[in-house]
Amino acid sequence: MIRLTFLLALLTAFPPLSTAMYLPAIPTLVRIWDKPFYLVNLTLVIFFAVYCVFILIYGPLSDKYGRKPPLIAGLIIYIASSFLCALSINVYMLIFARVLQAAGAASAATIALSIAKDRFPPSKREKVLSYMAVIMALAPMLSPMIGSLVLIYFKWRWIFIVQAFFGIISIFFVSFMAESNLDKKDVSVRELAKGFGKTLKNKNFTFLVICFSMLSLPLFAFTAASSYIYISVFNIRETMFSVCFGINAASLMAGSITCARFGYKIGTFRLINIGIIGMVLGGILMLLKLFEGPLQFLIPMAVISYSFGLSRPPSNNLILEQVNEDTGTASSLMIFSYFILGAISMAVVSLEWQDKIVYIGSLASLCGLISFILWRFIKPHIVADQV
Repeated sequence: MIRLTFLLALLTAFPPLSTAMYLPAIPTLVRIWDKPFYLVNLTLVIFFAVYCVFILIYGPLSDKYGRKPPLIAGLIIYIASSFLCALSINVYMLIFARVLQAAGAASAATIALSIAKDRFPPSKREKVLSYMAVIMALAPMLSPMIGSLVLIYFKWRWIFIVQAFFGIISIFFVSFMAESNLDKKDVSVRELAKGFGKTLKNKNFTFLVICFSMLSLPLFAFTAASSYIYISVFNIRETMFSVCFGINAASLMAGSITCARFGYKIGTFRLINIGIIGMVLGGILMLLKLFEGPLQFLIPMAVISYSFGLSRPPSNNLILEQVNEDTGTASSLMIFSYFILGAISMAVVSLEWQDKIVYIGSLASLCGLISFILWRFIKPHIVADQV
């Protein structure tokens, strides 16, 4: 169980590994290539947009062919495209390479969630998802530090070589993993595609996905704008930025640890309530600007991240409990909703806002409030093992 949980956490960490490690290099590329911030930031935004499209492809394929074949294929694409990113000579080539990298990375998180559904019963799955979230939170906490060290001692290109190395490690361990989908669907791809419509007709599943996807918006906005806010607005060094980003990731991890340690005692519904309310309070705290310097952004964002880390494992588990078949398709739809909204959030925050901190604080407050209203409406119709 421990080894499988660690492997699943590594696979679900591919999005933060592919973004957080690269964040310290964005101001450098803006300067080197003499391009505006929004154009260089497309290497992030388009990554997530393409990632979302391929999430919808890998899920059904894993239902038809098993989890391992499409997962291994995706990791091969990821490794090759990471080296192509390292060879980029301009922002346009890097954007193209990041498109391919996203196409490969999408296999990891989607199929990892399906494997968790395959291998663990609901009573254990929430704890496993919590441990996965704890381990996964180390990726955005350590990745900017790794990226900053690479920038100090090497060139920015080596960031993508390190990412390729993580892909090689993953494919090595996946090759020894037992196939978890023992009930493959012997149907056409067209029939598999119909599974999306069937899954979306599950009202509990669909409404829960919409409700909880809202909570990811401020986190993605932070990912896209944090390097600009800390380095360009507060004028801190890249190494100090990695520390600030790491504190945010540590807050996310602390929320997941709390869920893993006390989740059974607190209950699924209460954890979700606390997480949503905490995000609203964090957004309000950011808008009030009660602190000086970088702390006016760091402290409220830590509250928001802790709240998200607290609520995400039980909310993910609750969504998965609503489906009994087409698990890969359901996982694809769930992850797709998180990341397509996240891509939109990243694109919007990259615009020339007068104050990006106010934008993120407003986003956290509003999304938390909308999610809370939806959750209060949906909750009476939901059945879970732990409430």
